[in-house]
Amino acid sequence: MRTCLKIGHRGAKGYVAENTIESVQKALDFGVDGIEIDVHVCASGELMVFHDFTIDRMTNGTGEIGKLSLSELKQLKVNGQFIIPTLEEVLNVIDKKCFLNIELKGRNTALKACEVVQKYIAEKDWSYTDFIVSSFQHHELEATFKIDKNIPLGVLTKANVDEAIEFAETIKAVAINPNFALLTTENVKRAQSKGYKINTWTVNDVKTIQRMKTYGVDGIISDVPDRL
Repeated sequence: MRTCLKIGHRGAKGYVAENTIESVQKALDFGVDGIEIDVHVCASGELMVFHDFTIDRMTNGTGEIGKLSLSELKQLKVNGQFIIPTLEEVLNVIDKKCFLNIELKGRNTALKACEVVQKYIAEKDWSYTDFIVSSFQHHELEATFKIDKNIPLGVLTKANVDEAIEFAETIKAVAINPNFALLTTENVKRAQSKGYKINTWTVNDVKTIQRMKTYGVDGIISDVPDRL
């Protein structure tokens, strides 16, 4: 059985509010190989680490994250106690202890994400291999590929592994990140035979974790990374 990377989903979402510094730190405490987070560009131009397009579910505020400024977002409380971090704040906490999977959620996230990745490589001694940029949004991945072909890309899918592979070939992606319900031993091997890593999500129960490992996936993204 191949070594399977332990990847914390939005930090360690099963233990601490998702996409917060505290959740990222919890994942690091579990000794993860990687952490997956989500980003949106806010109204003042910064990349905010947050999953939803609106702040209503996770904070004491309301509205679209893309229409609020950094200062407005910093005044909010996630689950009553945490602060929404910027991508750079998350990177500073990780400090090369593991790789970071940046999922591009909102529109026009590619340019900003590339700028931050390039800054940390040029100024903070990070490497391209410390990052993977993933998305369901093909145009954001295409934009990332046009800006910097050295940034490792991952194609997210909850529909079809073969279609994801077809698109991945056009942007020279390194990984396919499929929902675990799509996977079989055969399609995992097929993707890997074409050179792609398979990082599956979101796998939380022990039985499914073991099944994914028997399929030979390269990485498992989990809310409870200590179970991996």
